[in-house]
Amino acid sequence: MKVAIYGQNYIKETTQTAVEKLIDVLLEKHAEVFIEQEFLYTQIEEIQQNPKIDTFNALDTSFDLLISVGGDGTILRAIAYVGDLGIPVVGINTGRLGFLATIQIADIETALTEIFNGDYKISERSLLSVSTNPEHQDILNTHFALNEIAISRKNTTSMITIETHLNGEFLTSYWADGLILSTPTGSTGYSLSCGGPVIAPNAKNFALTPIAPHNLSARPLILPDSTTVTLRVNGREDQFLMSLDSRIVTLSNTTTVTVKKADFVIKMVELLDETFLRTLRKKLLWGEDRRN
Repeated sequence: MKVAIYGQNYIKETTQTAVEKLIDVLLEKHAEVFIEQEFLYTQIEEIQQNPKIDTFNALDTSFDLLISVGGDGTILRAIAYVGDLGIPVVGINTGRLGFLATIQIADIETALTEIFNGDYKISERSLLSVSTNPEHQDILNTHFALNEIAISRKNTTSMITIETHLNGEFLTSYWADGLILSTPTGSTGYSLSCGGPVIAPNAKNFALTPIAPHNLSARPLILPDSTTVTLRVNGREDQFLMSLDSRIVTLSNTTTVTVKKADFVIKMVELLDETFLRTLRKKLLWGEDRRN
């Protein structure tokens, strides 16, 4: 099996422990191990100089698995390497909340054994694809988001107006700090903190959630994921911010933003005993699931 490992460029003790354990298990299973080049530089000398470990700056379809070491934010960055290649992704959780990175450090050996034995399932996660008019160079190649696309004010404390069309039909003009269009995967993230709903991963929906709206009547809206959303911004400043998960670009108010469902999915690896509801109970609703 050809395996890629990705993590953040900063290092902490738990991440180092996870990487050391992960590599030991992978090499014991005779996997071909590739570590993202910048991430390798953060590792101990023993790992950096191991002749059985190679590096990557880009992925291709020859890879069988991408392992992300960190939290959910690390996975969001990792998918920029995966794109539409269809490489399954699994997350080792060294952070706090882990809706995507669900494997704990203590469970690495057991989890990888199950994965190598084929004892896992794939959860296909929809993405958002964004285009702008005029085009913006920073998003021509990495134009997709797993969690959300967010529009927000930039150099002002004043609210912005976001004119919103659904499939070409005018919906409303949100007067707010911003607006979030979230996938089901992203519904437990930024959108949720702004009062948006939790959406099951396999639902065919998106959520449109205003950020601190001026009008109390502005409420989150569930949309079919076949909807094309068009956004235009007005405000006291000439620019606004658009984020695609963790990537942020500055756009002119003359820019039209169009968002729709991407034509590919991200394949998240889940162990057979994992379910969305169990994760939800543990991470969000009632604390640790004592029913196991």
